[in-house]
Amino acid sequence: MSALWPLVRQCLATASRTAVVDDRGETSYGKLLGGAMFIADLIDSRTDRAHVGVMLPTSGAFPMALMGAWLAKRTAVPFNYLLSPDELLYVIRDSDVGIILTSRLLIEHLPKKVVDELPAGVTLVYLDGLDAHGLPPLRWPPAASPNDNAAILYTSGTSGKPKGVVLTHGNLRSNVHAAIEHAQLTQADVFLGVLPQFHSFGLTALTLLPLYVGAKVVYSARFVPRKIVELIREHRPDVMMAVPSMYGALLTVKNAVPEDFASLRFAVSGGEPLPSATYEACMEKLGLNLLEGYGLTETSPVCNWCTPTRKKPHSVGTALPGVHEYILDEEGHDLGRNADGEIVIDGPNIMIGYYKLPEQTAGVFMEATLKDGQKRRVFRTGDIGHIDDRGYLYITGRKKEMLIIGGENVFPREIEEVLNQHTSVKDSAVIGQQDPLRGETPVAFIEVNEGCDFNEVELRDWCRERLAQFKVPREIRRVDALPRNPTGKVLRRQLKAE
Repeated sequence: MSALWPLVRQCLATASRTAVVDDRGETSYGKLLGGAMFIADLIDSRTDRAHVGVMLPTSGAFPMALMGAWLAKRTAVPFNYLLSPDELLYVIRDSDVGIILTSRLLIEHLPKKVVDELPAGVTLVYLDGLDAHGLPPLRWPPAASPNDNAAILYTSGTSGKPKGVVLTHGNLRSNVHAAIEHAQLTQADVFLGVLPQFHSFGLTALTLLPLYVGAKVVYSARFVPRKIVELIREHRPDVMMAVPSMYGALLTVKNAVPEDFASLRFAVSGGEPLPSATYEACMEKLGLNLLEGYGLTETSPVCNWCTPTRKKPHSVGTALPGVHEYILDEEGHDLGRNADGEIVIDGPNIMIGYYKLPEQTAGVFMEATLKDGQKRRVFRTGDIGHIDDRGYLYITGRKKEMLIIGGENVFPREIEEVLNQHTSVKDSAVIGQQDPLRGETPVAFIEVNEGCDFNEVELRDWCRERLAQFKVPREIRRVDALPRNPTGKVLRRQLKAE
């Protein structure tokens, strides 16, 4: 069944109930569905392409646009407007969208290059100019198989190019229902939404999940720590989900006290490893007992989640219902409990693949040999960890070279390719350095071309013009020669040791 049906049922059953509070005011469940019907009609009149782009700030407009795309039987493609112009234009071209649902205010804040170089056949449709008065053009929700595509979420690829993760209606629906069952969430809960909705965490856990249960969700388009504290004081939310760097930023609000956060039953941390210093400071200063979770865009995304009654220090919790996790050795054999190895996952939440990338899709799936002798096709996370005797998962490292910066996945090669384009750079290597606020921050090591000067400020400016701000190296260090193995591969562990 479609991921849309539970939303439609909820909107009809609780039409007068407040669904969303955002920077523009309140929206009821009935108005949410009515607006989605207007948008579906708009989509049908503007494009016949199967993919619809959504580029909106965190707000009630996003679920309205998402429902509109599904009502029109299209696949939604949320765009990360924080990317550099070249990255964003690449994603737009690769996604094959016909229109992009957006707002004039957001477009005004984007670099002019994005609008000037939009691919032919792609038009911007501004929802802030939408006439949604009167009776909406009624339509019956289309029938959809659980295997039909619902969304394509772009995440960074090892080649430096973003990859489109294709999630089905069955993926999203199963993950939301599993999370609700796991945490026992209800209509009485109030959610605080501070994550961008183009992110898988923000899409599933803070857009679909509260609407599935008929709860109220309070959105803020920008994460301003002082404003977030004020929203918590005003709305007394039960559930807040954020990345560790956001909790770290809340610690900087001078007048914040534990009483402000007393209503929060779930203060969930995900998207990146939770530093012990952040966990302890939040407990001491704010009275917040942070609950870690784990997941990937490819898993819709939630796989594990600590709850107030099921938690262990340094663990990301037990698996959600229907999610099966195993720890494998290099040969693909199940190691069982209390042994470190690669975390692999099986369940209805696993993506069907990367958009137009069959080889990369094949590379993240494998046949595992389980303890009972069964063989099962599983998704390889690239993360290292172990599961204890009670089923709690612990992340102990990452097999991939991927960095996680403020909850965003970043691969070193993306930054290295930009650095290597500079005339002074012979070669470069980027590693992650632990950061108490952002989880990790990139540090670059470069070999300088003969006859060229090393200018760190100039190189950082070069990167800033070509990369999203969070990908710009905090430090760029000159080395005479990058450490390499006999085959020429850079030994990043040696750089980390330095």
